[in-house]
Amino acid sequence: MAACVLIAGCTLPGQLLYALVPDGTIPMLLGKLERESDTNRRQVAALERKGDWEGLAKFADENIAKEPNNSSWWLVAGYANAKQKKHARAIECFQEIVRLDPTLPDGWNLLAQEHRTVGESQRAVDVLTRALMALRDSAVTLTLLGESYSDLAQFELAGRSYRQALDIDGGLMQAWAGLARSHIKLGRMSEAESIARAVEKFNPPNPQLAAAIRNEMGAAASR
Repeated sequence: MAACVLIAGCTLPGQLLYALVPDGTIPMLLGKLERESDTNRRQVAALERKGDWEGLAKFADENIAKEPNNSSWWLVAGYANAKQKKHARAIECFQEIVRLDPTLPDGWNLLAQEHRTVGESQRAVDVLTRALMALRDSAVTLTLLGESYSDLAQFELAGRSYRQALDIDGGLMQAWAGLARSHIKLGRMSEAESIARAVEKFNPPNPQLAAAIRNEMGAAASR
């Protein structure tokens, strides 16, 4: 099912970045809080487990008041507000991360994803383009740029971004799915089929994604 969602381009913009986090969202948040006390880390984990996003946002805001230049608490605040669909506040939080630490990929990526979530994909493109000037090569950032171009039906540019992501991380399934989707949208079925065959050879193999690519090719051919 997940592979079908990826190839069809139906993954909700606000979910994609968290899908790209290998160990899940809460380890990502706690990893950014490694310098915090165990008490604070346990409180963040407990609120996240309960899904108490309002409580988590309040807790983050309390710590921001004490340490306004601590980008980690801005990350927690942005995440908690995004989960409540308070996207304007989440954008403010992620913008602050970018201001405080422009070398932190998560700030740029989360900011771009929030713009996509509220239908501002061109702004997401602008954010990610700036991010790639501030960061070293980031496969996740390039994949998100491909998704943002796809939102705008700019499939040539999307395909270029996905290919650059795969040059960095050849095992990134979201980038393979996006590249295949771009080829299909541009009518390049042989290239999409080549991706399906390449995905089948991965170790471990991913037959669901290959099948989803071929299903989408068939759907496109019948339209």
